Amino acid sequence: MASIDHDTPDADGGAASPGACAGRVADAGPLRIPHESLSPEALRGVVEAFVLREGTEYGEHDVPLETKVAQVMRQLGRGEAQVIFDPDTEVVDIVTTRSLGRPPGR
Repeated sequence: MASIDHDTPDADGGAASPGACAGRVADAGPLRIPHESLSPEALRGVVEAFVLREGTEYGEHDVPLETKVAQVMRQLGRGEAQVIFDPDTEVVDIVTTRSLGRPPGR
């Protein structure tokens, strides 16, 4: 069972007030972040970091960064990919909707 983490320290290192935890749920797993909620600059940064990561090569032929970014943006727009945030590791990632067990577009 997930629990609310009220013991997260505040910015100056002291104990956070009960309302300052912003409802963070411990051990809730990755959170889906609607890509529409990110600024265009933030979304582009997330997508670029994703496509530049090792293991995302496209085979024998070099594919320009702009092409890779456009492909991922289209997948996000169609609901085939999702932006997720893991609060435990504080990592933002992009995954296929299918890998989350959801049909595209949801």
